[in-house]
Amino acid sequence: MAKISPVSIKYIIHAKFKADGAIEKPDMIGAVFGQTEGLLGDELEMRELQKTGKIGRIEVTTEYEDGKTVGEIEVPSAMDKTETTILAAALETIERVGPSDTKITIEDIEDVRGSKRDYILDRAKKLMEKLEGTGSNISEMTSEIKTSARISKLQTYGTENLPCGDVSGDELIIVEGRADVINLLKNNIKNVIAMNGTKLPPTVIGLSKEKSEVILFVDGDRGGNLIIKNVMENAKIDFITMAPEGKEVEELTGKEILQALRKKVKASEYSGNGRSRGVKRYDSESKTESRREQKKESKPIQKLTDKEKEKIKDEVNELVGTKGAIIFNKNLEKIKKVPVGRLSVLELNDEPYVIAIDGTATPRVVENCERLGCNNLIAKTFVNTDTSVNLVSL
Repeated sequence: MAKISPVSIKYIIHAKFKADGAIEKPDMIGAVFGQTEGLLGDELEMRELQKTGKIGRIEVTTEYEDGKTVGEIEVPSAMDKTETTILAAALETIERVGPSDTKITIEDIEDVRGSKRDYILDRAKKLMEKLEGTGSNISEMTSEIKTSARISKLQTYGTENLPCGDVSGDELIIVEGRADVINLLKNNIKNVIAMNGTKLPPTVIGLSKEKSEVILFVDGDRGGNLIIKNVMENAKIDFITMAPEGKEVEELTGKEILQALRKKVKASEYSGNGRSRGVKRYDSESKTESRREQKKESKPIQKLTDKEKEKIKDEVNELVGTKGAIIFNKNLEKIKKVPVGRLSVLELNDEPYVIAIDGTATPRVVENCERLGCNNLIAKTFVNTDTSVNLVSL
């Protein structure tokens, strides 16, 4: 009887069985060969397949307990996946082994070659990590392995176990979270540590005092500027930079990261007004209050009437589930339809009378409506009600 070569195995059929009585390993193997005989034709006759080396030695384990026998069956296969799955399905037709009723269930068909490929990739990543420090020219390695090796340098620092790279040098970059650290490591920037939130950990405060140059690198949104205010009040920061407006540090490309770092500004020059050299400075509270005061002084809010609500009702209802926003002018003509997230960068020639959005009106959405000079905001729910804009629930 021929034996299958271990190197020619493509798949392993994994099955479990449960018998109502006591059966032994030879009983199960006999049933596998005997009860599938003639079932699938000469080409898939299991005895012939084993003789020609297309299936290997069938392994069976059994365990007897409380009058029942349970166990596992493994069938190595060198056939293609179609033939292997047919053979696996045939095993489930066995309903009796010896005198005992038996149920066989296929648990898995393992692709042995896939497991080998996974092993090769994992091993290559580890070897690449060792080679990274040798300076060897290994440009032929894949970008995936290079990225994995750099991410593997992720460490933790201090009692708070803050995610970081190599912070032993004189320069330090402080970012918001773990994903930001990983993105910088992927782009070969190692002297970085995360705060793990908006509150500055004591470990980072102490570390910043030990470095000759400390850069605070935050997201390009209002939250990033709130972090700047908090960090500058509690730590030694030399320079500040932000991601491009509306983007987060974790999603930047290598080019965008380098551009942001080149556009850093001295912390002493940061005033909180406007965007200069890549750093957007928000003074949101004062600006919001200023806009509200200006609006109160310039003109009164014209509230949406019931008749006007009825006129745009159908178009507003169509917004549900779209995460979009519709903007109407005073004549209730549709000016524009955009995603809600685009309101922050939207500029309009016509003054909007109504803005209707799908979902919840966050403080940022309300601020954008104020900036655009909108009179009425329609939404499902509202987080911020401290506004001069007329808020209308769907």
